[in-house]
Amino acid sequence: MNICVFLSAADLDERYTRPAREFAELIGKGGHTLVWGGSEAGLMKVVADGVQEAGGRLVGVSAEFLHTVARENADEMVIAKDLAERKALMLAKSDAVVIMVGGTGTLDEATEILELKKHGLHTKPVVLLNTAGFYDGLKLQFQRMEAEGFLPVPLADLVFFAEDGVAALAYLEAVTSAAAAAGSGVR
Repeated sequence: MNICVFLSAADLDERYTRPAREFAELIGKGGHTLVWGGSEAGLMKVVADGVQEAGGRLVGVSAEFLHTVARENADEMVIAKDLAERKALMLAKSDAVVIMVGGTGTLDEATEILELKKHGLHTKPVVLLNTAGFYDGLKLQFQRMEAEGFLPVPLADLVFFAEDGVAALAYLEAVTSAAAAAGSGVR
């Protein structure tokens, strides 16, 4: 499975890097491919290192203005003209999406991916990986949006909230296996 991961390129402390590395190792050991922002910095580097060290493939999608921090030893690296093209390419190259901890860029990516899914423009499973309760507030906001009628589809159809990498990957593998067995595929 090609797993797109949106996450921070910031240098973060152990409460975020340890779970990120553990999730990355699960991706690599599972024979999956990481599709990520291509950066050789911060949490992005931690995850790419973990996937690669565990035997997984790396497909990076960077942007022109970020090309100087793009990972040199990725299996594939694409340089998009801007962030909008980068998001579109990352989604196109993936079978599933995981949103890890991050700042405004990650939040932008998350909301765009969910908006596209809400409108049926993709049917790929999306997981919000809630490391150390990072997205508790966002989860509460989404639940309020659903309860007050702002979401035209059930929240559970848009995103799965996972507390750790094991739950995230188990969900993705179950959903993609069920889709393959049903013959519906994922677009």
